[in-house]
Amino acid sequence: MTTISLITGASRGLGRNTALSIARRGGDVVITYQRRADAAEALVAEIRALGRQAVALRLDVADVAGFAAFAEQLRAALRQHWARATFDHLVNNAGHGDHALIADTTEAQFDGLVNVHFKGVFFLTQALLPLLADGGRIVNLSSGLTRVSFPGYGAYAAVKGAVEVLTVYLAKELGARGIAVNTVAPGAIETDFGGGAVRDNAEVNQLFAGMTALGRAGVPDDIGPMVASLLSADNRWVNAQRIEVSGGQAI
Repeated sequence: MTTISLITGASRGLGRNTALSIARRGGDVVITYQRRADAAEALVAEIRALGRQAVALRLDVADVAGFAAFAEQLRAALRQHWARATFDHLVNNAGHGDHALIADTTEAQFDGLVNVHFKGVFFLTQALLPLLADGGRIVNLSSGLTRVSFPGYGAYAAVKGAVEVLTVYLAKELGARGIAVNTVAPGAIETDFGGGAVRDNAEVNQLFAGMTALGRAGVPDDIGPMVASLLSADNRWVNAQRIEVSGGQAI
């Protein structure tokens, strides 16, 4: 049976690459977006051109109050497009960066990071558990910055660390349903994250390249295929793990 994967924040960056990687492996996808409906629909068209089914739904991962309504939208989409009541994979990818030293971090910045990267992940997963098939998979995106420090990302790394702990508890509590839960922690990747600093600033790019054993910064194609592989039956016995995908950054 064809798998259905839900990827949050998939209209751009790593989420977009993950959705395409899953489709190229023969899976169908539900993607979420917050503002870029045009980019989301373009991705849906690209996935359908690969011969796979895709649907785009709007979701603000910081709006916990909207999760019940989103779950109902997802339920309707599953019924309409797949004649199914469940989906197979949840990839909690949506997020943003907010660069500030701890001494300069505002409460608004802190709350924004917590709401998107931790509270949103916690309660969205909770809201979607009734729709997630037994034997399914959850992948939570973290960061290489939970292992090594880089000035200005203290709050961001802290909430990603919370997600890594949550992953282990989810794996334990959902094990009876055969659901495996893992964390993927990318290193520095050339996307629009953090204003596109790694992608667009040659000095920053070379800084991270020099910190990485394989001698370059990462690109989305280094991450999306890995997540798609982790969701496959080939990795069915991988559970409760933090898997860093950084090319050997800061080792």
